Amino acid sequence: MAVSGFEGFEKRLELRFFDDDNNPMGLRLIDFESLDQVLNEVQCTVVSAVANRSFDAYVLSESSLFVYPTKIIIKTCGTTQLLKSIRPLIHLARNLGLTLRACRYSRGSFIFPNAQPFPYTSFKDEVVVVEESLPKSLCYRKASVITPSNNPSRSWHVFTASADVESDESVVVVEVCMTELDRVNALSFFRRKGDEKYNSDSAGKEMTRLSGIDMINANTFICDFAFDPCGYSMNGVDGDRYSTIHVTPEDGFSYASFECGLSLYDDGHNDISEVLSRAIDVFRPSDVSIATTYGGEDYNHEVTKRVERVLAKKLGLKCRSRHMDEFPGSGTVVYQSFTPRRK
Repeated sequence: MAVSGFEGFEKRLELRFFDDDNNPMGLRLIDFESLDQVLNEVQCTVVSAVANRSFDAYVLSESSLFVYPTKIIIKTCGTTQLLKSIRPLIHLARNLGLTLRACRYSRGSFIFPNAQPFPYTSFKDEVVVVEESLPKSLCYRKASVITPSNNPSRSWHVFTASADVESDESVVVVEVCMTELDRVNALSFFRRKGDEKYNSDSAGKEMTRLSGIDMINANTFICDFAFDPCGYSMNGVDGDRYSTIHVTPEDGFSYASFECGLSLYDDGHNDISEVLSRAIDVFRPSDVSIATTYGGEDYNHEVTKRVERVLAKKLGLKCRSRHMDEFPGSGTVVYQSFTPRRK
C-alpha cells in the first residue's frame, strides 16, 4: 500500500428538518451563493449540478451534495472539513423556517488516517464536535463503531441525534465502500492520452459508458464528471431517488463508493441486491463493505440474506462478517463485509 495518496473514503453528513412553515420547496430555496460559502468552509466546490422536481444534486470537487425540501446530504472525501458545514446549514434552514429534526454522521476507516486534520484523526473528537454543533432538542443520541471480525481495520463509524424517539425517515440508505479495485476495470477512470478535446463533462460521460455505470439503473439520469488525470464522480437522479458513485482508481490506494436511497417495498424500482451486484461488478474489488440504514422501515433480515446470496452467486463474494446496531430515533444499521471466496 502507498505511504500516502488521495483519501477516497468519504465522511457523510445528513441533516433532516421539521417543515414548520409547510413550504414545498424548503431547503431548496437556499441560494447558491450561500451554499458555496458553506462548501468553501468544507474546502470543496461545485463542479456540476442537476435538478428535478424532487431535489437538487451537486457533484463536488470532493464527492456530492443533495438538497431536498427537508433534508440535506453532503459527503466529502480527501482531507475536507465536513463538520464545519453543520452550524451554517442549520442557520440557513432556520432562516427559512425549518427546525432541525435529526442528524447522522458516518464514515468508514480512512486509508490514510494520519493525513486527516483535527478532529478526523479520532472518532471521539468528531463526535464531540458534532454534539457541540447541535441544539439540545436533539436529545436521543448515540455513537457507535461497528467493527467486522474479519477485518478490524475496516470499521464503520456512526453518530446519530434525533428529536424523536421514532425515526421519520422512510428511505433506506445503502452505502457501499470498495477497495483494491481490479486494475483493468480501474483503467476506465483515467483520462486517456489524446482526449484533450474532451472537457470534464464529456470525458465523464465516456467513463460512464466504458465502465458500465450507465447499466446499473437504466431509469437514472446521470450527471457525471471526470477529474484530471484520473478520478470520477457521478450523481444519479431517478424521481425522488438519488444515487452517487465516486472513484479513486490509483493502484495502491484504489477506492470506489456507491450509495443510493430507496424503499424496499415499492414497485417500479430494481431489486436492491441486483443493483448492488451491478454496481460492485463495475469495479470487481477485493474488499467490499455495505452499510444499510433502515430509517422508518423495519429491518428486513431477508433482504440482508438475499444481498449475500446474490453477491455470492454472481460475483463470488462471501460475506465474512455481519453486524447490526440500533440507533434511537434513527433506525437500524446493518454492516456487512465481503471478500472473494478465494481469500
